[in-house]
Amino acid sequence: MAMANPGTGCVWVTGASSGIGSEVAARLAGDGHKVAISARSRESLRNLASEQENTNLHDFELDVTDGIAVAQTAAAIEAELGHIHTAVLCAGTYKPISAGAFDAMEACRQVDVNVGGVLNCLDPLLRAMLTRGTGHIAIVSSLTSRFGLPNAGVYGASKAGLVNLAEALRVECEGKGVTIQIINPGFVETPLTQQNTFEMPFLVPVDQAAETIVSGLATNRFEIAFPWQMDLATRFLRFLPRRLAFALTRRMVTS
Repeated sequence: MAMANPGTGCVWVTGASSGIGSEVAARLAGDGHKVAISARSRESLRNLASEQENTNLHDFELDVTDGIAVAQTAAAIEAELGHIHTAVLCAGTYKPISAGAFDAMEACRQVDVNVGGVLNCLDPLLRAMLTRGTGHIAIVSSLTSRFGLPNAGVYGASKAGLVNLAEALRVECEGKGVTIQIINPGFVETPLTQQNTFEMPFLVPVDQAAETIVSGLATNRFEIAFPWQMDLATRFLRFLPRRLAFALTRRMVTS
């Protein structure tokens, strides 16, 4: 099942105040979809709607780590805009954590947002979509999920968990009318990647990333991975003998 046509229910995009989520939401709204946008900052959401001058964008302030608030928000969206036919779960966070400055509290915060936030959203979404026998959920992971990269071990682990989760749900849901997709971007020009102090190969402008994602949502393929160069490189890294793969990733370690 490809993405539903505009006019049939609505799309819900989490993490929509900036970066990939913001651009994807704007593109979908421009294509005629009613789009519910969620993030912790209502001001940022309203600024997005104002900048786009698009009445198809509807803001719902939300912290995805609050499971009760997520369930209430999902219900509010469906009451106001109709059933959620597609959800693009973009909410996520990233902060480099090195072995020498490991911080369990920061690590748990990233896992809580990146994994816990998705789980909180899946709860009401799967229940409603499986009951209706139709729906589409796309979860934003990362190409860092394929192999552990220095200073991004916690982030990569959280994203790898999402891939595993999506693989399981894809098979469980495919015969019940619900499509599950995973979105694996490489390096994209967003506020999160601006924290990186190393050279980011094949860096993708955020508008180009959003275009690739929206095009992928219209297909039935499981994985939307880009750019192709980074996709190929991480696949290659994953299947190299460990000692060779470590020799390559060791070059990313800064003193």
